[in-house]
Amino acid sequence: MTSETFETIHYTADIVVVTPDRRVLLIERSHAPYEGHWALPGGHVDAGETSRDAAARELAEETGVHVTPAALHQLGTWDQPGRDPRGRYVTVAYLVTVPTGTPIVAGDDARTAQWWPLDALPPLAFDHADILGAAVESTS
Repeated sequence: MTSETFETIHYTADIVVVTPDRRVLLIERSHAPYEGHWALPGGHVDAGETSRDAAARELAEETGVHVTPAALHQLGTWDQPGRDPRGRYVTVAYLVTVPTGTPIVAGDDARTAQWWPLDALPPLAFDHADILGAAVESTS
């Protein structure tokens, strides 16, 4: 007889937003974990929603940047145990390029939103440096 252990898995979507002049859009988190740290826009996938739709929705809610889900290119899935201190989180990450100078307005879970040069980034929350690295590699 075997014993099975199930864990609750939270499904999220993150989005890497870059400009042609090599800037990336980051948010300063307004809630724990990593309150006050910089992160990629993203969040939970709602019931009945795809991760692609969630990425577009979260981007609009957190930064005021609106893109169609069809404009998002899937980078991959990050599911390493321990990637989030709240428990088991699996994220699907997306990439989109927007015009230089796209206006941003922080909202929802973001204390602020800011464009950062790819060669001068702050430390990032969670494993977002890994996700961003995959995005940069895919655009090189």
